[in-house]
Amino acid sequence: MRMQHSERNLSMVMDFYEMTMSNGYFVEQGQNVRVAFDVFYRRNPDAAGFSIFAGLEQIIEYVRNLHFDEEDLAYLHEQKLFSEDFLNYLKDFRFKGDIYAFPEGTVMYPNEPIVTVIAPLIDAQLIETAILLEINHQSLIATKTRRIVKAAKGRAVSDFGARRAHNMDAAVYGARAAYIGGASGTATVLAGKMFHIPVSGTMAHSWVMYFKDEFTAFKKYAETYPDAAVLLVDTYDVLESGVPNAIRTAKEVLEPLGKRLKGIRLDSGDLAYLSKKARKELDQAGLPDCKIIVSNSLDEYTITSILDQGGCIDSFGVGERLITSKSEPVFGAVYKIVAVEENGIFMPRIKISENTEKITNPGLKNVYRIYDHEGHAIADLLAKADQELNFNNPLRYVDPIKPWKNRFFENCTAKKLQIPIFIKGQLVYQQPSIDEIAAYVKKQLSDEIWEEEQRFENPHNHYMDMTPELYEEKMNLLYKAKM
Repeated sequence: MRMQHSERNLSMVMDFYEMTMSNGYFVEQGQNVRVAFDVFYRRNPDAAGFSIFAGLEQIIEYVRNLHFDEEDLAYLHEQKLFSEDFLNYLKDFRFKGDIYAFPEGTVMYPNEPIVTVIAPLIDAQLIETAILLEINHQSLIATKTRRIVKAAKGRAVSDFGARRAHNMDAAVYGARAAYIGGASGTATVLAGKMFHIPVSGTMAHSWVMYFKDEFTAFKKYAETYPDAAVLLVDTYDVLESGVPNAIRTAKEVLEPLGKRLKGIRLDSGDLAYLSKKARKELDQAGLPDCKIIVSNSLDEYTITSILDQGGCIDSFGVGERLITSKSEPVFGAVYKIVAVEENGIFMPRIKISENTEKITNPGLKNVYRIYDHEGHAIADLLAKADQELNFNNPLRYVDPIKPWKNRFFENCTAKKLQIPIFIKGQLVYQQPSIDEIAAYVKKQLSDEIWEEEQRFENPHNHYMDMTPELYEEKMNLLYKAKM
């Protein structure tokens, strides 16, 4: 696999304050103080019931390749802010900490630690931006794609978004995230090459307009690609010329070769109406196997509307509203310190805000997904990292929204969600293929996650509970901070 670091050093993709703080820590604290940071987000985009974790593979690449070359150090020296000892320290810098994370493709919910970094303070600080940008971008696109795929009701959805993406990397890694989210393929060739995603493409309007007439354009294309002829029929008039010329091409060009017309594509107009009319004409012409593909500013809402109107669509090519998540283009994951090592013990830290949703959950933690006896995920549970939980007996938990209620998990099983990725700077995680990640997403949504959580409108709220010990620790820290 070709990686993003194979031709360029991205180590300096970071906020400048990561350098200024790291230099300050180096001068004041030295190199050995260890801390813990959690990555989490506060709300699902599009008021959805869940999100999908994506981008872990690129986080791993970044951490494994994190180093500062001579040009980096010369640039930092020019800023006249950093001590020479610190710059010398960076010459041989390599990440030395631990990283725990959800497996890529995990269905996730607000306010739970997706990734936890336990590392020397400088190490933890320097990787903040890279971790966040990978999660914020790819999780956003994977989550949006999943919604679009659900709306398509089993019809194929392909990523057509490269030319509307915010830059080249956004196109390539957006295509990767879209495939994780359930897209069947991409039109972005480099993404296909790097990640082994199926690629597809037909023709542009310019092909049709280049030739003297529409039929000639279709004829030339079919002769060039007799086994994969999909004709764009909306350059001039879909029903008056486009579909008739496609049928003529099928009869006069392809059938004499023993070939069939694979499909037609609609890229404008009333897609529900035009697809129904086109389907009727194709069927009457003896082409019931000719697929109808549509594109043009699609998302989960337009696709739902088209299908509700009886649109005869076989697959969707989705562009800017997928690759930019146009309806909600910011994911919002954050990176917050939760513990500092003091005399060999990690002491919890908490961030307090006037906005209660911004108060953090302190300390080292484990995240468990709780399942009922049928295997449905009924809640996620946050526990202190050193707690031993016994689900053989009723297990008391606290609902942070209604902490006064006395509640128990009974007849339940649990799975710890975070797994080790790096230990002492060494990668210990066996990375799955992108097809395995996509299959994992699909399995969770079909077997574990309630259909009510997958609704577009007013999805069921997934419960995020705490053990009483963690809740008490949080309340004690809040009380002491206000003294």
